[in-house]
Amino acid sequence: MTILQLKYIVTISTSSSIREASGKLLVSQPALSATVRDLEEELGIKIFDRNNKGITLTEEGIEFLNYAKQAVSQYELVEHRYLTPDDGKDYYSISMQHYVFAVHSFVSSILKRASDKYSYLIKETKTDEVLLNVRDYVSEIGVLSYSESNKNVLYKLFREYELEFHPLMICDTYAYLGKNHPLAKEKELSLEKLKEYPCVTFDQSNEKEFYLSEEALSGYSFEKVIKTNDRATSCEMIQLLNGFAIGTGTLTDTASFLNDSFVSIKLKEEDPLMIGYITKRKHELSDFGKIYTKELEKYKNINTTK
Repeated sequence: MTILQLKYIVTISTSSSIREASGKLLVSQPALSATVRDLEEELGIKIFDRNNKGITLTEEGIEFLNYAKQAVSQYELVEHRYLTPDDGKDYYSISMQHYVFAVHSFVSSILKRASDKYSYLIKETKTDEVLLNVRDYVSEIGVLSYSESNKNVLYKLFREYELEFHPLMICDTYAYLGKNHPLAKEKELSLEKLKEYPCVTFDQSNEKEFYLSEEALSGYSFEKVIKTNDRATSCEMIQLLNGFAIGTGTLTDTASFLNDSFVSIKLKEEDPLMIGYITKRKHELSDFGKIYTKELEKYKNINTTK
């Protein structure tokens, strides 16, 4: 097994067919297919199912892909640190759940850093990937939250992954609705009153979905649910289908496009979220990391939203 094979598997997993993957990798289809077969034979598992509609990961393949991504990420970090010539660029990566304030903090950090050349990566992603990215040094800092329902599980993972959680704020539970929603003028809402409308939630796509949810009331069984992995798509679903999302109450001042289109209404049901950021235990932050955490700390004890 080689790092090249693992890179091929990761690329194929994001493609609809071997043909598409071969185009991305600039490798012939027969050579790419042979590489996958060789790896499957070596490992004794089947990574992909192939049919006339394309390729899909098997259950074994999904598990293997998680390890392959970690290995490729680690290799790229070593490659960049020791094999890539110093190009004078400032490099940095953070991972986060879907929080607007964390994005604004990142923007402020870039402006304060004021580097002439840089390559920055902001990964707005699922909870488990935020945890893994910080654990594996793919990102130096991760922004996430937990509620009482998943607090114990998250802290267990913090210990296992040698992560330190830095709390920023506790936020109450609100429903977000479009300003034209039939219930948009209510002073307070209950889940019972909302049950005929679809709940729009971020998709974790993980067997641990329940306890890694980034939203409050994750244990509640909504009758209508739409899962997305994109903030803009979520906004469209809420607006066009009179849906709602569960959030933390108030929007940051610069999120004017959201303020103009949505309202937040307090829910009777309470499940406060603790929001904060994680770092690797005993890790000395980089200069950029110190700037970013200082920007995050400005929101301490201030309610904000996803």
